[in-house]
Amino acid sequence: MPVQLNKEANLIIQVRLIKKGNDEPLGGKKIKVRLYDKDIFNDDFLGESEVHDGLASFNIQSSTFKKPLGLDDRPDFYFAVYRNDEEIFRSRVMSNLDLSDIEEFVMKEGNIIDLGTFLI
Repeated sequence: MPVQLNKEANLIIQVRLIKKGNDEPLGGKKIKVRLYDKDIFNDDFLGESEVHDGLASFNIQSSTFKKPLGLDDRPDFYFAVYRNDEEIFRSRVMSNLDLSDIEEFVMKEGNIIDLGTFLI
């Protein structure tokens, strides 16, 4: 029987975080980042990531944020940074992202979406 390949590529969403004042990468066991897709009624929680050397990564599939019937195929990502479960930063909503403009395909990893670098 042939192996069924995943028809949908994995998306790796990345966020880089640096500290205000010294431009060092943010990190540590107490820091977590949560990624969301903003919707009209309820925002979709897409995952939580620890931060290592200033980088938070989320491995998702596009079906995670696409709506049935093609009603909303472009995500409206935002993220929140927490220290000891207390929110210390919330990004602006990145509305109607056209992922094809910012993705980079990496063999064996899928498509990497870099949302940018943020000063915390």
